[in-house]
Amino acid sequence: MSSLLSGPMGVAYDVVLVLVHLLAPLTGGLATAAAIVVFTMGVRLLLSPLTFYAMRGQASIAAMQPRVQELRARYAKQPERLQEELTALYREHGGGMLGGCLPLLLQLPFFSIMYRLFLSGTIDGRHNSLLSHELFGAPLGGHWLTGAGPFSAHGLVFLGLFVSLAVVNLLAVRAARAASPVPTAQAGGPMGVLTKLIPFMTVVIAAFVPLAAGLYLLTSASWTAVERRVLRGRVTPVPAVTGAGATPPAGSARTGPAPRRGAGAAPSAARARVR
Repeated sequence: MSSLLSGPMGVAYDVVLVLVHLLAPLTGGLATAAAIVVFTMGVRLLLSPLTFYAMRGQASIAAMQPRVQELRARYAKQPERLQEELTALYREHGGGMLGGCLPLLLQLPFFSIMYRLFLSGTIDGRHNSLLSHELFGAPLGGHWLTGAGPFSAHGLVFLGLFVSLAVVNLLAVRAARAASPVPTAQAGGPMGVLTKLIPFMTVVIAAFVPLAAGLYLLTSASWTAVERRVLRGRVTPVPAVTGAGATPPAGSARTGPAPRRGAGAAPSAARARVR
């Protein structure tokens, strides 16, 4: 892994150093932290088109939940048939779990680079000068459970990071639930559980990575919360998929479209008059 990231780490190191020099006149001692924030925002900006695509996929998945619940109830005792029906439903309406997770997965290499950037003593054979930089007196390469300890002044900086991460992620999750056309009670399964755990997962991760990597997580989470609010109005709502719009099960007598109310009323009335 380190050999694969050695080249990108050298590029990222130079980019962060350039940002530090550019931001130093404006931010002073916070220049390195500000450079990490700008670096993270640049990464998220590059991934914005994929995020828009992912939100469209999530809207499609949310619209299919009524039909998914119907299928789960109908084939509760036929797991193989249920899997076939769900696969056909996702294929027909273009939904999938990977599309919604794609922006998150593509961030992992950048997060790994930021993690190692403030962990390695040398970058491309050069001394890593970033390790000497701090945020409010806490080393950006320091960890919460090491150094001066979790209950020191440095620990208070991490505590502020943890609280900020939890609040930002909770706000993002609530915004996502409010924008979803499907009630939260119906959003079960692994994705529903994952949605509830996201705020706590990021806090746990931040407790074991360098402060700089935690700052990356906080900036990325804040970007997600704002991005969802901005893109929410640009994603076309998807009508809910119910049993009426899906392929009828085998043995169903109905094969054509439902007759219009006006078209079927007149013949019925005529037959009544003949009798």
